[in-house]
Amino acid sequence: MAAEVPAIYGVDFTSAPRRAKPITIARLARCEPDAEAADDRGPAAFALVDLETAADWPSFDAFLARPGPWVAGFDLPFGLPRDLVEALDWPREWRALMTHYAAIDRATLRATFVAYCAARPIGSKFAHRSADRPAGSSSSMKWVNPPVAWMLHAGVPRLIDAGVSIPGLDDDPSTVDATRVALEAYPGYLARSITRASYKSDTRARHTAARRGERVRIVDALATGRHALALRIDIDATQRARLVDEGSADRLDAVLCAVEAAWAWRQHAAGHERYGLPASIDPLEGWIVGVPGSSVAA
Repeated sequence: MAAEVPAIYGVDFTSAPRRAKPITIARLARCEPDAEAADDRGPAAFALVDLETAADWPSFDAFLARPGPWVAGFDLPFGLPRDLVEALDWPREWRALMTHYAAIDRATLRATFVAYCAARPIGSKFAHRSADRPAGSSSSMKWVNPPVAWMLHAGVPRLIDAGVSIPGLDDDPSTVDATRVALEAYPGYLARSITRASYKSDTRARHTAARRGERVRIVDALATGRHALALRIDIDATQRARLVDEGSADRLDAVLCAVEAAWAWRQHAAGHERYGLPASIDPLEGWIVGVPGSSVAA
């Protein structure tokens, strides 16, 4: 029997959602077989069906509580660097570590991280996770540019409270809901397989024609499947305009996360128990879905 096709989501996260800068959520749906054969570019695996926002925490929590099955890629780190955890003598079990981390206020965390960096040699100030180098991602202890430490601080406790399954970190079916699957995603990894140029900015004055051109390039690549994960996504003209014209690229980043989640579900459907994640990942650090680390299901 074929695996049930879940809803596929991509979540462009912010640690301080508000109307001016909400959490953005893209939803993909599996294309019907007859639609797959209709294009000479080859089959479109998924179609972009919706773009929505959560401008506050109750709205985001309501999204997490949606019944499964669904698989979602979240643009926030799910773990901390092991070197940092051991240096600070924090808990070595992931749930206990996340509880400990969430209980510390941001001012104290910042002071702790500043002191840690001050004691490190130039060029190695921040500790990194094993996935950061192949993904090109920032250290999850960074509190500025980008403030991913605060994204972890705000987001992961909500995932835990929602009872979702987090493959490789918190996926015991006796304690979590296996029909709601949360994966760490990183839009920058997929975008850089298409272009190395800047395609977004949160500063309006930097919403340039050149960056818009790079967003066109990324959307074109998603529509043709010419990117690292090789999935073709149906995007209609209205959706395309929304993705290309938004200078901050929050919608586009949500779609990139959704493509990573869709790739992961295909790996799962093909028999990979952990959604394409490496066979062995650090249980404190986690891994970013789609980033190579070991063999995956064909």
